[in-house]
Amino acid sequence: MSLPSGVKPANDRQKQLVAALESGEVDLVGAFGPSGTGKSFLTCLYGLKAVGEGKYSRFIVVRPLVDVNTGRRYSAVELGDLFFEIASSYLYDLTSGVFGEDEVKKLLEEGKVILADPSFLSGRTFENSLVFLDDAQYVPPEVIYESLLRVGRGSKLVIAGDPVFQAGGAVNGAAIAREVLLGQERTFVVDFGIADIVRPGAKRAFKLALEMKMRRRGLSEDEKRVMDLAYAHAPDAQLITVVDLRPLKEKYGVKNVPDMLIVSKEGFLGRLIGRGGERINKVEEESGLSLRGVELSLDLKQLVCSIHPVGWIRKHVLNVDVVGVNLEVEVNSREFGAFVGQGGAYVRFLDEAFKKMLGVGVKARSVEVEERRRRRR
Repeated sequence: MSLPSGVKPANDRQKQLVAALESGEVDLVGAFGPSGTGKSFLTCLYGLKAVGEGKYSRFIVVRPLVDVNTGRRYSAVELGDLFFEIASSYLYDLTSGVFGEDEVKKLLEEGKVILADPSFLSGRTFENSLVFLDDAQYVPPEVIYESLLRVGRGSKLVIAGDPVFQAGGAVNGAAIAREVLLGQERTFVVDFGIADIVRPGAKRAFKLALEMKMRRRGLSEDEKRVMDLAYAHAPDAQLITVVDLRPLKEKYGVKNVPDMLIVSKEGFLGRLIGRGGERINKVEEESGLSLRGVELSLDLKQLVCSIHPVGWIRKHVLNVDVVGVNLEVEVNSREFGAFVGQGGAYVRFLDEAFKKMLGVGVKARSVEVEERRRRRR
């Protein structure tokens, strides 16, 4: 039965998600990663088609309604009918162009599609149903556990969300859900990355999310001083943050790493550096620190390599992308040891530096180059 006619998965991760939705051997599906990767789109299209063709008796969409300005989550008790009007609009918008609004309304009226408030799952049982908990980053852990408890016979539960880059309060429900699902029987988890973003505009939004993460971290007095000096000598640069690496350099005994990293907006690194490095050299002279500049782009390889202690490692880093709650760095297996460092010192240094800078850790994975080329072909 698969997806509606004319809709096909756009990449390997989407193919994995659709295969997990279709599989009779999978009861729990996790789809995690940035917005715009097709997690909700494919699941809702599949769910509408599945109930329309009788594979499931109900498609139950469980989704929090969150005020993005305040971060407050609203319940159906507070909003009444407005809660379900907004939830319905989400479903209409998501599936428009494939399902007409009248088709979706008919399924809602017939009770084949149900919109549920995540605050009120207790005591319910969903049998012969496809249950979809979306935007899990906005729900507390209790909702995750409750949704797992409510899935009955002949049903499948899908949990989707962004475990890192969308604000979900002090505790990110999507991150919790991913950890709970990993390694469970009859469960399949799909981790979407930056490379899997397909929705127009979503890549730009993701880069802005990265920038906002960096800007939200408070600067120390030393970091503020370097930022002020940088603007004094490069007033036309657009700077995002300054990261003091000295404590981590000392902790892990790493050398050939700048004392501080200055991150600029994409396209503004040249203005920070100046012709022949004259601008950043003046900042170094006045601060008495070794500095390095890097611009923020979706090519996170540049950010990782800018603070790695081994300068030539750049040509052996094959790819950097988001996987779950970390950045995963694919490294040529021949130089994996040089990337990780003795006793893992280099990768632990990177891990702490990125948690400080972006709130996300770093993991390294050894990759056989020839095998990767074969997969691409």
